[in-house]
Amino acid sequence: MTEAADAASAVDVADAPTQAAYLADRLRENPVYVTDQLPREVSRSTAPDFARLAKKTGVPTYVLVLPMWGSTDGEQLLGAVHDRLGRDGLYVLIEGTDVAQATAFGVQAPAEAAVTVALYELPADAGPLRSFERFADVVAQGDAKATARAEAAREKYRDDDGPAEMYIGPSDRQNQSFLTGVLLTGVPLSILLLSGFARRRRPKKPVLRWIVPGAALLSAAAIALTAPVVFDQTRSSAAQPPSPADLSARVERVAAGLNQDPVYADPESPRVLDARQLDRLHERIRDFRRSEGGGPVYVSLVPQTPESEAAGDPWLFTAAVHAKVGADGVYIVADPDDGTIDAYNYGLRLDSSRLSFDLPERVTLGDSSTDRADDHRLGERLDTLMTFLDKAPRTDRPQSESTPPPAPNAEAEHSLPPLFSTDFRPGLFVGAVLALLLSGAVAGATWTVRRLLRRSSPVPEPPGRLPFTSPTEPSASYLRRTAYTELSALREEFTGPEERGRAWDHLDAAMLLVDGDPGRARQAGTDPATLVAVIVLARAGRAALTGEAADLCCGVNPLHGPAAHRHHVRVSAEGNARRLLPVCEPCRDAAVAEPGGIPARLLKLPDPSLGTTRLPYYEATDGPLTAVPHGIARLVDKVRETAGVH
Repeated sequence: MTEAADAASAVDVADAPTQAAYLADRLRENPVYVTDQLPREVSRSTAPDFARLAKKTGVPTYVLVLPMWGSTDGEQLLGAVHDRLGRDGLYVLIEGTDVAQATAFGVQAPAEAAVTVALYELPADAGPLRSFERFADVVAQGDAKATARAEAAREKYRDDDGPAEMYIGPSDRQNQSFLTGVLLTGVPLSILLLSGFARRRRPKKPVLRWIVPGAALLSAAAIALTAPVVFDQTRSSAAQPPSPADLSARVERVAAGLNQDPVYADPESPRVLDARQLDRLHERIRDFRRSEGGGPVYVSLVPQTPESEAAGDPWLFTAAVHAKVGADGVYIVADPDDGTIDAYNYGLRLDSSRLSFDLPERVTLGDSSTDRADDHRLGERLDTLMTFLDKAPRTDRPQSESTPPPAPNAEAEHSLPPLFSTDFRPGLFVGAVLALLLSGAVAGATWTVRRLLRRSSPVPEPPGRLPFTSPTEPSASYLRRTAYTELSALREEFTGPEERGRAWDHLDAAMLLVDGDPGRARQAGTDPATLVAVIVLARAGRAALTGEAADLCCGVNPLHGPAAHRHHVRVSAEGNARRLLPVCEPCRDAAVAEPGGIPARLLKLPDPSLGTTRLPYYEATDGPLTAVPHGIARLVDKVRETAGVH
């Protein structure tokens, strides 16, 4: 792209259509618009299905299927789209998988009642098509019936979690496979073993010699044939497999935009850069291109969701965009939804490792002030990133990012493994063991009782080892007791700072929180958030002493221990607010298989200003504990900053 074209594009971007104007233009072309940003959940190829269902309402219906945005008011967006489109009708907003908002303009339609029915009558995993179908059916019933149905649904499900979910996850299928294996060996083998004991007691009935093997064989055949009928699920969600065109649509759109302008702002998302910030960013990009050792910079203001073609991985998204653009440079991805920023070098004489590891956290993740701002202060942070690039040392040779691992297979992602796989074989073994145990119980009651008592007795903790517990709503007494015990254990195990640097940092930070006296942790009135921070630091210190230290702690519940991944998780049972947090393995599995279950796993602490009300730990305090999602090292730094220690 020439500099003259670059300058002209900066003016064009300032005049780019707003989110509502862009969506109105799409509805002018087709009354159903399906985003290209959710191919793993709802692909663009489902648009004809939405159009077919929309005809059932009996009124002109305009449908927008878009990603979830925490900062967007659905009713306000539909009103703005209607004003720009200038056509009366029923306007429906589907966010992700749910009918989020519907408003009737100039037509008679029970929009609010239909949304209520779709929300209450269907489980959370029903999927967007089934949710919209229920919505359309209720609209077609008219005002009176729709209102009555909405009231009945609201009353029926007011005090519970609503209908049971329609789909199971991979862990549920593993349980089904395990149970099938247990039954397939346990039942026939139990019949054979118990009948053998009966024959020894009743030798005058030889007919059992033929009946028992036949009964065992029939039971095995019945279980093998019945299990696939009972456990007949094949998919873990309502998502339809996307086509290759669905998976490449967004990358092609972004690449085409970057070929016209080095800054591409997703038109479906709320605008996060004003005209002044855009002009400033274009100016910085031009200056960097002219600088010695510099080059092109491409900025994509595009949300990264787990349902996207890259499964929410900005590295994978950038690699695909770079390949499609076909030009080297620094590629920057700024998420307008959660405010994260990532930068990658392709072919410039810059140290790629510095972009990966040395970018300040205030640029990549932001801080508390960026979380509160609707635009996440992306304009300021991108400007800081450009300053970082200007000052970055040049290398002798061009460097490039390595190839990222591929995204999960979009078709297999929502497919369940076959029933006779995964934990089926361990189930066969366990079933045989259980059958042997059962026969042993019948043969010798006394021996079995002793065996069961030994097996059911809790295994005593080894000396010097503390039980690892992680309650969701811990009591004050539990926190005081655990904080004191963990900190005391760390002090006893610690030999000296000259040998154990990381463990010393953790111990030092924990001691700062209790003013150097572990006994203060047992005193009533100590802030629960402070006690949690002491527990986390003490456990991390003890892990460091054994060489098992981890850099990240679970951001869902810090008491869970080390985290292995970062994942966008749902953090509120009310609505669909998501947050990028480090998660332990069980929380990651829950976030994938049952996103709605994460809010119940969050560590909740009492808020002194709200009496007995409990809030997620990062909302219930302004202290060092809020640094947990950014890593143990950041928690240590936060404690020292708070204590005025450098």
